[in-house]
Amino acid sequence: MQNIKVASVQFQHKAGDKPANLKTITYFVEQAAKEQVKLIVFPEMCITGYWHVRNLSKDKIINLAEPVPSGSSIQYLKSLSLRYGMTIGAGLIELSEEGELYNSYVVTLSDGTVHTHRKLHTFISAHMKSGSSYTVFDTPEGIRLGVLTCYDNNIVENARITALLGAEVLLAPHQTGGCNSASPKGMKRIDVKLWEERSTKEAELLGEFQGPKGRQWLMRWLPSRAHDNGMFLIFSNGVGRDDDEVRTGNAMILDPYGEILAESKAIEQDMVIAELDASLLPSSNGRRWMKARRPELYTLLSEKTGKEEDTRTVRFTYE
Repeated sequence: MQNIKVASVQFQHKAGDKPANLKTITYFVEQAAKEQVKLIVFPEMCITGYWHVRNLSKDKIINLAEPVPSGSSIQYLKSLSLRYGMTIGAGLIELSEEGELYNSYVVTLSDGTVHTHRKLHTFISAHMKSGSSYTVFDTPEGIRLGVLTCYDNNIVENARITALLGAEVLLAPHQTGGCNSASPKGMKRIDVKLWEERSTKEAELLGEFQGPKGRQWLMRWLPSRAHDNGMFLIFSNGVGRDDDEVRTGNAMILDPYGEILAESKAIEQDMVIAELDASLLPSSNGRRWMKARRPELYTLLSEKTGKEEDTRTVRFTYE
């Protein structure tokens, strides 16, 4: 891996308004280019919008979706990558050749190549399928990237397998924070009224973003995905009102030791930038520890226990 300057963006998408969302993406790409950024990460489904999709009919989701890589939004991202010599990642709804719908994350490289990750644990709509493969690839800049979208990162096996496939940098696009959780110590909702009155309640809203509904929840597990697997991690998230929920931003970039290189404490759209020091990778704890693995002991990981349930059931039944 080579040293590389990267950026993570948090922004509030407009539901179903792809032109407006692509305009926001363009703005941040242009700003990042001024800082010589070579890799920029945007949130999950930020092109199409996210939480409102749970209430859409299949026909309406199809109208919002695009084929990959031929869709107009993907081709636009590709043009930005070629223009600025930058790898760009952003999420949308994919319509496959077979007519299936996926929560997909598209990464356009500086040479025009396009890679796509289909979220492995999709729950936003019963009309959308989950992906069935991991996504790890090389960039022209000599970086091996992996992608896990939001809930994918909750499952520890996903991060480990991505690392075993050689990922040096994990892109972790999200739409999270302010969600309801069945766990008494999990996330809880943020009052939408507080977001709408943020001009006079900035300190209170910041407290929610930084507290157990946002950053404190992330800090319980997100650094471990980087540390335990010896990967840099780029966390991008929505911010602000998303239908009847409020996303908490907290865009951040972590090193292979799980330490934060850069993070946003803004309650609005923001971008953070950091230089990734490749020399940290070889001796990182996660990479050294993985050499001591004993795969012959792990057969249970690939066997069904009988307790498995689909992600929608787990996500919504136990609220």
